[in-house]
Amino acid sequence: MARTAVTDQRKRVRVAAVLASPLGVLLTVPLLVIFVGLAIILLGRSTTREASLTLARHQLAEHANSVQTDVAFALDQADPLLARLRVLADRDRPAEDVLVRLHDLMIGRPGVAFVSISFADGTFRGAQLQNHIVEVQESHADAGTATWFEVSGDLLVPKRSEKTNYDPRTRAFFLLAAKGSRAWTEPYTFFKSHETGITCTEPVYDAKHQLAAVLTVDFDVGALSQFIARPALDEARSVVYTRDGTVLATPLTEKIAVSGDQLLRGSDLHDPAIDALFALPPGTSASELVTRDGKYLASVAPIGGKRAGVAVPLDWFIATVVPARTLLGPTHRLERGGVLASGLALAIAVLVALVLAWNVVRMRRQVATARSEARTAEARARELGSYRLVARLGAGGMGEVWRAEHRLLARQAAIKLIRAEMMKDPEGLTEIRERFRREAQVLASMKSRHTIEIYDYGVTEAGVFYYVMELLDGLDLESLVVRFGPLPAARVINLLQQACASLAESHEAGLLHRDIKPPNLFACRAADEVDICKLLDFGIVQQLDEKPAAPASRPSKPIIETPKLTQLGAMLGTPGFMSPEQILGMALDGRADLYALGCVAWWLLTGKEVFARDGGEAKLLHRHITDPVPALATMATAWFPPALAACLAKDPDARPPNARELGKLLRAIEVPDEYAWTEGRAHAWWTAYRAPQPAPNVPAGEVQVIMPGRTTNDRPLDATGASAFDVTIHGDTGSK
Repeated sequence: MARTAVTDQRKRVRVAAVLASPLGVLLTVPLLVIFVGLAIILLGRSTTREASLTLARHQLAEHANSVQTDVAFALDQADPLLARLRVLADRDRPAEDVLVRLHDLMIGRPGVAFVSISFADGTFRGAQLQNHIVEVQESHADAGTATWFEVSGDLLVPKRSEKTNYDPRTRAFFLLAAKGSRAWTEPYTFFKSHETGITCTEPVYDAKHQLAAVLTVDFDVGALSQFIARPALDEARSVVYTRDGTVLATPLTEKIAVSGDQLLRGSDLHDPAIDALFALPPGTSASELVTRDGKYLASVAPIGGKRAGVAVPLDWFIATVVPARTLLGPTHRLERGGVLASGLALAIAVLVALVLAWNVVRMRRQVATARSEARTAEARARELGSYRLVARLGAGGMGEVWRAEHRLLARQAAIKLIRAEMMKDPEGLTEIRERFRREAQVLASMKSRHTIEIYDYGVTEAGVFYYVMELLDGLDLESLVVRFGPLPAARVINLLQQACASLAESHEAGLLHRDIKPPNLFACRAADEVDICKLLDFGIVQQLDEKPAAPASRPSKPIIETPKLTQLGAMLGTPGFMSPEQILGMALDGRADLYALGCVAWWLLTGKEVFARDGGEAKLLHRHITDPVPALATMATAWFPPALAACLAKDPDARPPNARELGKLLRAIEVPDEYAWTEGRAHAWWTAYRAPQPAPNVPAGEVQVIMPGRTTNDRPLDATGASAFDVTIHGDTGSK
């Protein structure tokens, strides 16, 4: 048994090897194409025919439903027209006024052939559509005369007069209405036109309950036929008819001659398909018809229900017939084309098999070479995107900031990344990730030279979020005052003007910073420029139309080593630099950032916050809401402009309207010459300044490297769009 199984296994392996060989491919592919082609032809022929028939039946049914809806709409006009005619059925009302109003009733009434009022004394007033022109008439049975008019504005223009023996009191509609209620007539031929039609008629009684008049709304074959003039398919014909074979609508009526008062019958159309249709049992919904001129497909739908409040007396039907050749002709052509296409496909398949067999071995060799080159290219790309971390510059609730060098370009940069211990906090991970992503996107969208510039953003293989930004040569405004004391007012004005430029771009883009404070404003130099102000840390930026964020539900943890970075888990903002509306959780606009900028100005000029911190943060926040700003005279500077206190108003409306306007106010301040912060003084200050060099925070035997992560099939892409990266720091021993 075991030997048999081994033998079978060997046979299967040999067969697989033969099929995978170039000769096996050469034989197998054409045979497979032939088999599949024949199956497709046979299956496609049946499926195509059935699909064509199904589609045609669906189109015919849709056409029947459309005509059914249009005819029903036309008939339903009888109710509002009879209501208007009832108002005009007054024998004492001037004939001119009645005829003009009858004319207006006929305008825009598709399917309606005639409206009329027949009085008990034999007087007849009506309006009809004749050759696309509405004509009105008045006739008198006793006098045997009838006069036709055209309406021009509100005037009647006589058109013709003639003798007539027409007496409405003898007509079927009058006799039917005299029975006492609104009703629909049986199909009958109209007087003079001899067209087949149907009428909705209604009696009108006077105060003595005597018959005063009969109202009618007429629908004839010509009027109703406009709804079926466009068939659903080429060579299709449609007809509306009653159960007994009376034709009520057909697009062929202009070519049909019917003598006398004879009703229009299906046989009058002289159409073999219609004759075969009328031979079907009443109520047949669809069928194939065989006639002397070929096969037809027919679809029949009923038209019934109540019209104008009463039931239509006869069962009506809408039918459409179409020659079978119209439907199946494309199918036959498709079958012939399929045979030719299959032969061509077989020839192409043989050629492809030959080329494929010749390339199988060569492609196998190329695949191995390509894999090796791909691994080399990937390693090279990852090397180009890596940075070496040199020294940590600061740490806070959002993470750490490091001074770094690009490993190949040796370019200096600053890298911000999420601390490892923060990544272990499952409750805060979502918030951290969103705030970090938002800060990177906001910084990337800012173009002002006074906003920190971002170079790159991503996620390392170990899952650490990071972005790379320009490394600034200088110090933040908090450190500037702590180390060198309060600044001259002229220098403060210059720094705040630049901060206003950054805020103006941010606010006009619909973004609020919400954490303006001295550590987030940086004074630096670049080349021969000095005293350049840069705005940092957009970690809690907010859209202008975004609802204020609620304070974090979990307690703040003292996890930072320096107060310069925003805390996570605390109130969004810094207590000493928050506007009253931000503290109260109200809707914010750019003026909240201007209040914080005013607090920064106070710090720069005095070396102190606006309000003392004694009593704790709650007391400090309360002072921002209620306490007046201390007198400017308490400031320790030799000269200061009172305009700098404008931003500290409790009421946002009392502050400058926006950052751009505040910048204009600052530029307009006239600084006395003895207090001016000239370019010479600025260069002298920066020449004397020596920035402290942070010692490397990396063990001597290890170099820390931040490197873009590799996206793999089993690791989902970052939902924030940091796609090509997955966000860690990993060690690298040495040689580099």
